[in-house]
This record gives sequence, C-alpha cells and structure tokens, in this order.
Amino acid sequence: MVALIVLWRVLRKLEALLPGSWGKRLRDRPSRQIRFLRVLVQGAILVFPRTFWYSSHIRDMLRLYHRRSVRGEKLAQSRLGGSHLVPERITFPPTRVSIGGWPGWLVVSEAAERVECTLFERMIELAREDHFEELEEWLDRFLRTRQNGWSLGLFSTDAHLKNFGVIGTRIVLLDSGGLTNRWSEVEGILDKEEAIAQPHARLGLGRALAGHPEIACRFDQRWKATVNRGVVGRCWPIEGKPES
Repeated sequence: MVALIVLWRVLRKLEALLPGSWGKRLRDRPSRQIRFLRVLVQGAILVFPRTFWYSSHIRDMLRLYHRRSVRGEKLAQSRLGGSHLVPERITFPPTRVSIGGWPGWLVVSEAAERVECTLFERMIELAREDHFEELEEWLDRFLRTRQNGWSLGLFSTDAHLKNFGVIGTRIVLLDSGGLTNRWSEVEGILDKEEAIAQPHARLGLGRALAGHPEIACRFDQRWKATVNRGVVGRCWPIEGKPES
C-alpha cells in the first residue's frame, strides 16, 4: 500500500515535469512506467527501515485513504445497494467451486454482476475503431449517471473513467473509495473543477480525442455546464445541504 501511494505521488510529479507528449504518454498509458517504478519503490521500502516511511506524512496519507475507503464502501452499501448504479449482487448458501489456480477450489457465498470492461477501456476501444459518435453518447451517459448519484446525496471525488464500469448500456460505479455525502467536501471539489480547462484530458482522453477537437470541445462544455455548484446543488437532496 505504501508503495502504491509513493508511486502515485511520483507519477503526478513526473507528469508535470516531463515535456509535451511524454507527460501525456505517462498519463494516458502509464502501465509500463508503473511496473518499473513499482519495482524501484518496493526495493526502496525494503532497504530503508519501516520507521522512516511511517514517521513521515505517508502515514497520514495511509490513514486518510483508509478512512475514505471505509466511508465510501459504507455509503455505497447503504445508498446504492439494489440500484442500477452498481453491479447487482446476490447471496446464496456457501458453495464450493472449482478454480484454475491453487488450491483448486474456493467456498463462495456471493456473486456480482459481470462487468464487461471499465468505462475508460470502452472509450479507448471506440476511439480505436473510429466510432466517435458512440463514444460521445457514452460520455453523455456518464454525465447523466453522475447526476443520478448526486440526486442520492453522493458525489465521487475521484470520478475517473477507470473507476466506472460498463454493463450493457449501463455505467456502474466500481470504486466507492472516493464517495462522499458531505456537502462541504463537494463544494471544495467543485471549486477546483472550475480551474480545469480541459476535463476530457483530465479523464485520460487527451490522446483518444486528439484528432477530434470538436468532440473534445463539446464534451468540455457539457462537463462544465453540468459539474458545477449550481447543477449539483439542484440535484442534491435538500436534507443533505446545510441551511444557507
């Protein structure tokens, strides 16, 4: 876990320092760099004493990450369970099933609806196949899905396309760690959103839409017209907001 947090901080700094296409490549296709940096970070963690890592601000980041993860999971269970915004889950008596790896079997008592792919993967696939009209429809659907969450008093503070999945024509939340129901936190995130000039690039679609600036421009306009304090506030339940 420490390695992942350190790695994320390193990637964010490298993205800002690297020139032009290198920074975009690191943001849009980071898997190879992540594997390399992960090895370096894990090696450093083994070399330096554990007290070095946990005596620094990384310990505070771990605690914050854990608190948000637990709170987000509880919010998803209490407010999204049974809705179309998350994969459906069913429970049944403990059953032994065979698996391909060791130990060859597992006892399970729950199954989740199968997710076809992440929303980010669907966007990249559609761009690769030159289906940009359908890609734009999915982006509009993504904005509508977010509004459905707001109407339940939930806001994702980390609404990256990789945190959402595709099931048929539905978009579902995969990672509940960034969920919050606190209006004060929502306002803080929305204030930061105002400074983002190109939301499509922040979502990792800069390279996919590089040849179609008109689509990128339309989406950025719709995003800014939707993800703002006015629209979120109108969707948000009245009982969830402090009195003005």
